[in-house]
Amino acid sequence: MSVAKSDFITALISGGAAGTSVDIILYPLDTIKTRLQSAEGFWKSGGIRGIYSGLSSVALGSAPGAAAFFCTYEFVKKVSNPLFSDAFQPIAHMAASSCGEVMACIIRVPVEVIKQRAQANPCNSSFQIFKKTLISEGFLGLYRGYFSTVMREIPFSLIQFPLWELLKKYWSNQQGRYVDSWQSSVCGAFSGGVAAGITTPLDVAKTRIMLAKKGTEIAKGNVIDVLHQVRKTHGIKGLYAGLIPRVLWMSLGGAIFLGVYEKSNQLIRKFVYKD
Repeated sequence: MSVAKSDFITALISGGAAGTSVDIILYPLDTIKTRLQSAEGFWKSGGIRGIYSGLSSVALGSAPGAAAFFCTYEFVKKVSNPLFSDAFQPIAHMAASSCGEVMACIIRVPVEVIKQRAQANPCNSSFQIFKKTLISEGFLGLYRGYFSTVMREIPFSLIQFPLWELLKKYWSNQQGRYVDSWQSSVCGAFSGGVAAGITTPLDVAKTRIMLAKKGTEIAKGNVIDVLHQVRKTHGIKGLYAGLIPRVLWMSLGGAIFLGVYEKSNQLIRKFVYKD
């Protein structure tokens, strides 16, 4: 098997394992964050009831979404790395993560739409939400908030992945060998938490757009207008609704996501490709 093909398969399997692990393990935190950001408020959106509402859609979509991201990320990183000196490697990582997010969101956004609507309406199952969305909004309804999601994910990845790679490189240089999977997890936790805190307003806008009723001004998906409306109605505090569960979710998520990815990579290369 060629090196390129083995790299693709490794990224595919490792990415799928990482995405599924983090989304299922940390799902309750994500539900709490969504309800805190909902225009209806935490308690009217379900409070602590039905904390696993929408899990089935995530279980189906996590693996392919994460796999799409990492396959694209590793490919673009491999192609762009030779174009930059060591000092400018973060640029290659930024380009790779941005391309990865654009591809992953093709799968991730429909999953996110169904998931968040189920989280904010725990009386309805994921399948019921899916049917209602198709009937009332058509297929494109599943992609409401695509651009707002991309606008959230790209800045997030521009911070998280270069920082993750930089921390791993620094740690690796300090100990004179490549980092272990647990060390990659620690780097992922820190980089994920930092990126989550900075991009919370964009996450609030994305949540409002996905949960908005069809035909409303917010449903049109203008992120700037939504941010302005939230700030006008709830102040700066409203822009950072769900900050603590988001930072906690992304810190733990970064540790699990990137740690599992690194460990899966190592295991596959060791036992399958005998590297």
